[in-house]
Amino acid sequence: MILYLLLIPKVKGADISLNAKSAILIEPSTGKVIYELNPDERLHPASMTKIMSLIIIMESIEEGKINLTDEVTISKEAASMGGSQVYINEGEVYTVDELLKAVSIASANDAVVALAEKVSGSKEKFVEKMNIKASELKLSNTHFMNPHGLDEENHYSSAKDMSIMAKELIKHKNILNYTSRYEDYFKKKDNSSIWLVNTNKLVKFYEGMDGLKTGFTSSAGYCLTATAEKNNLRFISVVMGEESIENRTEDTLKLLNYGFNTIKKEVIMSSSKPIDSFKLDLSSKEKVNVYLKNDVARLTDINSEKLKYKYSISYNKKINFPLKTGDKVGKVIITEDNGNIIKEDLIVRENIYKISFIKLFKKNLKLILSGNI
Repeated sequence: MILYLLLIPKVKGADISLNAKSAILIEPSTGKVIYELNPDERLHPASMTKIMSLIIIMESIEEGKINLTDEVTISKEAASMGGSQVYINEGEVYTVDELLKAVSIASANDAVVALAEKVSGSKEKFVEKMNIKASELKLSNTHFMNPHGLDEENHYSSAKDMSIMAKELIKHKNILNYTSRYEDYFKKKDNSSIWLVNTNKLVKFYEGMDGLKTGFTSSAGYCLTATAEKNNLRFISVVMGEESIENRTEDTLKLLNYGFNTIKKEVIMSSSKPIDSFKLDLSSKEKVNVYLKNDVARLTDINSEKLKYKYSISYNKKINFPLKTGDKVGKVIITEDNGNIIKEDLIVRENIYKISFIKLFKKNLKLILSGNI
């Protein structure tokens, strides 16, 4: 859902006291930056790297390249990973779903390497995909050397880039079903189980928290990319280079509380119902309903008054058959009383075809017989 942001000033680093080397707070539906502190500084992202890994994995699942039920045979390299892990052994077989759970909840390095190999055939080819995606997302301060986040030279990111990655990841809504779990179990092949406890403890203690990824190495310090949603309003926060878990938690809470305590969202026009309809000559439908592509809403200071608005609709000069669900047919222009202008695409939500000759003949014959033509 795309929102239009209005009257929310970006807060400079001096206005909120943080311990982090770098931090940011954004509203993800617009990407609007609410707060930033050294947002472009290149730092080690530690296991927050797995946000990009999860993007590639989720894309592969949704594109049908792999399935949650697919089996993954653990390689020697995956089994040999250090750091956070679920202690899988070479030759063992687990499903994509089991490994995805281990990555999302317990930040398992062995599981993410196994999934990387499943997706791309090798860890190296998977990392190539990560960097290609970074380029597509225009992440100017990010480069990956591995899918897990253990420190390597030339492996870095920034708070701003991490927030963009997080924004991209949560478009795959199913990932939140994993990252929001505080605890679960990973069943081993010897019938023992590993208790998985979310490395992001705030998913249990902070209302609305459903992700996303912690990180720690001696070079990176303590890091956290977090996201929470309350009353249909979501924020993403990133803190990097913290000296302790306590500082990481405190700064994350400061950022999220600032967002939820000072900003509100008002839906101006909803995309759930038709905004207009029109007749199209030779159409298979008597009338064509049109919808906003996305909800149009505004973010404002929590104490601001509700603004009035008016809107106008313009259709494309040429609308050709066939029309498919999601096709753009026009635009709505919304003008608020304060002069702000918002534009949003209009789309159809059904397939519409040119009427066949036989159906056209029958339709005209019926009109003739009824005396309406």
